[in-house]
Amino acid sequence: MQRFHLGLSQNRTLMMDSSAPNTPSFQNTPDSNITTNTLSPKPYKKSFVTTLMEAATLRTPSFKEDNYFVSLLRPSERKALQELKEKLKASIDSKNGENDGAVMWGIPLLGGDDRADVILLKFLRARDFRVADALTMLLKCLQWRKDFGAETIVDEDLGFKELEGVIAYMQGYDKEGHPVCYNAYGVFRDKEMYERIFGDEEKLKKFLRWRVQVLERGIKLLHFKAGGVNSLIQVTDLKDMPKRELRVASNHILSLFQDNYPEMVARKIFINVPWYFSMLYSMFSPFLTQRTKSKFVISKEGNAAETLYKFIRPEDIPVQYGGLNRPSDLQNGPPKPASDFTVKGGEKVNIQIEGIEAGATITWDIVVGGWDLEYSAEFVPNAEGSYTIAVEKPRKVMASEEAIHNSYTSKEPGKMVLSVDNTSSRRKKVAAYRYVVRKSSSTM
Repeated sequence: MQRFHLGLSQNRTLMMDSSAPNTPSFQNTPDSNITTNTLSPKPYKKSFVTTLMEAATLRTPSFKEDNYFVSLLRPSERKALQELKEKLKASIDSKNGENDGAVMWGIPLLGGDDRADVILLKFLRARDFRVADALTMLLKCLQWRKDFGAETIVDEDLGFKELEGVIAYMQGYDKEGHPVCYNAYGVFRDKEMYERIFGDEEKLKKFLRWRVQVLERGIKLLHFKAGGVNSLIQVTDLKDMPKRELRVASNHILSLFQDNYPEMVARKIFINVPWYFSMLYSMFSPFLTQRTKSKFVISKEGNAAETLYKFIRPEDIPVQYGGLNRPSDLQNGPPKPASDFTVKGGEKVNIQIEGIEAGATITWDIVVGGWDLEYSAEFVPNAEGSYTIAVEKPRKVMASEEAIHNSYTSKEPGKMVLSVDNTSSRRKKVAAYRYVVRKSSSTM
């Protein structure tokens, strides 16, 4: 059972038993040389840019995803769904008399498959349940998917190995089970890379095909089931993104996705957002529907981890964004669960992992979003008179550094203490860690 005893002491210790799951129990440990109150940061005046960022981020209520239960639809919506089915069947029959062409993501839209209701409702909601408009959109999408070969594109080798895991990629899930797609285009600031990918019309077409392939792979993970997971999360990193150079590609991608993938994104999270983006968003926001705005989450540069932790578990967040997920970890199955916590401004947190036996090896990962604080690790033997071993000497961890991964094999029983010292900062930071202790084979 977790025990929370968070008082006003400047030092805080997270007590862990090496034999238990790494879920933290908090215990205060006041230092006799420090006052019992946390350092109180001086109040500061918000800048104009900060005010804009907060306005863009906090103004809109969070998006509530539809559950797609037909029984919960309004009578008018249920009628629209039935009408759309009838009009779609009539349109297909008038063309070839067969329903083979009315298939999306391997799901026949006609014939009574419950999964088809989810797809049809997406098109209806995208057009505010205007049946004629939804039908037009649906028929155009079916034709595009046939011409583009979208149903089989996931199996194609498009030759973009260098972009996988860098530009656009599926990685992990959010806390509600939505697959997460990350997008980062900062690499295209390199002119040579830009020319290699977007140098001419044919290269652009090939890139767009690859980008659709990434999205289609994500959609394969959806349930298309009432009450299930029926949409993705998009995380877009705007750091170093070359706006002018990518304008053509961005417009093509947006147009393709808006026309052919309605209601496929539950939330759009923008991270490392420059100040001018927030100004533009504030200007255009009044022209967006409430439903569209409710899907947006905007996070200024340096706040990526703090924002992502609200929606995604740290073990599912890539290390470059303050998480613990490395691409190489995925080869060993699902990511190992982590514990997250906060480090207040003016606070030092000690994570004590007790019960480590002689000969056991402890392996740990730890990260603090936007580090810029001091970190250390030491092993404290149980025996009186034994010396504490500095496994990792205290050092300043830079803001750009990723999660720390290390291990230590003990020669005697004791505990491992991981420390993060934020006493020189007034900013609260999110953090996470996980560990595993393997006993020596000779003691088993």
